[in-house]
Amino acid sequence: MGNKNLENITSYVDIIKSIQETILANIVLVGQIPAPTFHESQRASFFMERLAEAQIDECTVDDFQNPIGIIRGTSRQKPPIFVVAHLDTFIDKEVDHNFTIKKNAVFGPGALDNSAGVGVLISMPEILRRLGVEFESDIILAGVIHSLGKGNLKGIRQLLDNWKMPIRGAVCIEGGELGRLNYYSEGIKRCDIDCDISSSAGWEQRFKPNAILILNEVINRVLRLRLPQRPRARVIIGKISGGFKHGIIAYDAKLGLEIQSDSDKMVNEIYRDINDIVDGLKHEYQVNMSMKTISSTNASTLKYNHPLVKTCVGIMKKLDLKPISEPSGSELSIFLSKKIPAITLGLAHGENYHLNNAKIEIDSLFKGIAQVVGVIKAIDSGVCDEK
Repeated sequence: MGNKNLENITSYVDIIKSIQETILANIVLVGQIPAPTFHESQRASFFMERLAEAQIDECTVDDFQNPIGIIRGTSRQKPPIFVVAHLDTFIDKEVDHNFTIKKNAVFGPGALDNSAGVGVLISMPEILRRLGVEFESDIILAGVIHSLGKGNLKGIRQLLDNWKMPIRGAVCIEGGELGRLNYYSEGIKRCDIDCDISSSAGWEQRFKPNAILILNEVINRVLRLRLPQRPRARVIIGKISGGFKHGIIAYDAKLGLEIQSDSDKMVNEIYRDINDIVDGLKHEYQVNMSMKTISSTNASTLKYNHPLVKTCVGIMKKLDLKPISEPSGSELSIFLSKKIPAITLGLAHGENYHLNNAKIEIDSLFKGIAQVVGVIKAIDSGVCDEK
């Protein structure tokens, strides 16, 4: 991406800000539709309606019901560029999905993950019109379903598995955090360990073991594992639940953990070690206990000196943003595993990322959108075309 285009990036911010009412309305309207994983159909329908109202060139759904909008480019020879946001959130349906807009911020459950990303995606036709930007490549705006947790990125997997034509490059957008620049993914296994003593044989009622304490012993033994510094590896104990009431021992409990490493081989070795711990304690306590994988991704990366990464850094610095690079287990990992150049960008600063009172700082959003447009232009100019 040439210096001229970099100069133009700063002028985008004010133009985008001039249509903030449209952008914020889309974020709020999206956010107020509950969309826990496997229940995104209402949000997907709204996605299609808004793109149709924006008079996008084509609206469709794939065989997996991912909603897709297409902005036609000027060349039939250039492969398309994908811009992707996941439709689902971690927020339960029962939570009040009311959003509020104040002078400098938007508040609401799932605002940063990922109502902001989806709201900006469906605002993209109007944003590009206001900026007067055209592309040689078709721009594919894809809202993907079944992404988080047990969804295991199935929406993007299905979309790319069935897309038979070449893809020039991709931008995955998330609500937060502005400055985020993901260009590699770790190998990950996300697992649940279930312990159930309610039907354990050979135990008198008063001598039944406590399911929570058994899982506590699992945690203790996992923490004793010696993990290497190279390749990097770690086990994150993320959730634990169980029990019925204060005066009764817990007959069932569940532990959630995630194994992360930049080596798939190491992820699998650690998984086997933890599975052995679970099997050993299962026999030691004579209880029903099992470990199952609910989602996984493979390690994959663009190099830091890849033209797409270098261009993203240049765009962000031009906008006075400090790039922060960490591994990502998002849709990015599926693009990279298929050798498609891709990055993930965050749109805004905010707080309480996964909580019901998540906050988006409005003023930061316009730089976030400007960088996305700049990166799409860079891909269209050919930064991903070199072999």
